[in-house]
Amino acid sequence: MRSLPLAIAASTLALYAGAIALGLRFNPRDLYTIYPDPPRARTWHLQPVSQLPPDKLSTIGYGKLLFTETPTYAAAYTPSRIACSNCHLGAGTAPFTAPVIGSNQAYPKYSTRSKRNVTLEDRIQECMTRSENGQPLPHDSPEMHALLAYIRWLSEPHPSEVKFTGRGLEHLPALTPDPVHGAQLYAAQCAGCHGSNGEGARRPFPPLWGPEAFNDGAGMNTIEKMAPFIHAAMPQNRKGILTPQDAYDVAAFIHQHPRPAYNHINDRF
Repeated sequence: MRSLPLAIAASTLALYAGAIALGLRFNPRDLYTIYPDPPRARTWHLQPVSQLPPDKLSTIGYGKLLFTETPTYAAAYTPSRIACSNCHLGAGTAPFTAPVIGSNQAYPKYSTRSKRNVTLEDRIQECMTRSENGQPLPHDSPEMHALLAYIRWLSEPHPSEVKFTGRGLEHLPALTPDPVHGAQLYAAQCAGCHGSNGEGARRPFPPLWGPEAFNDGAGMNTIEKMAPFIHAAMPQNRKGILTPQDAYDVAAFIHQHPRPAYNHINDRF
């Protein structure tokens, strides 16, 4: 059976020969009408922060810096080397890595962990006290205002774009992890960025255990949450090479190691 490209080429030659035989002028551009380009798939697109008007840029831009460089711009509130964007990749926009797009519309909502309704501000505080192993941001602080502004900006509707997909984490089947196999995978695929002892390396590669990592109250301190994150996004430069079972195994190996204890004095901020 003739392939589609060969069929198109043969049809083109036939049209060209027929036009010459009839004494007609043949314009190759006519082929765009006969064989139009397939429609381009629209993708979700976000306006760059740099294109914001000055009255928004100062607050939203600061919020993005806090989100992506938390240990630097919120050093007074956290001793860790974990940034918000280490768990919410792409500055909070990468699909299936817990993106914060749409979070403004999602809150307040009931938290099974806190057993109460939580606001978006509450959720930011949970990240600060758990994932960043720090302390709550003051309610009226510039940091809190900027983070809220950044997340709300990401959550603005984009009627001219396709709907954003990839909220939350991937759904993986429940698997039995093998930390021994996970140790082998970690050495081969993860240690180059996160260190052989989980200590992390230069930004943006965070520590995965030890005193500067997230604490044991963080969402990533569960294999069930870390495994889909690993499967969707790691290794960062070779995504897709790990199977769901591999992801579970690596997560189990990482969770064998110590990290700071969550301070329950922060339960209600």
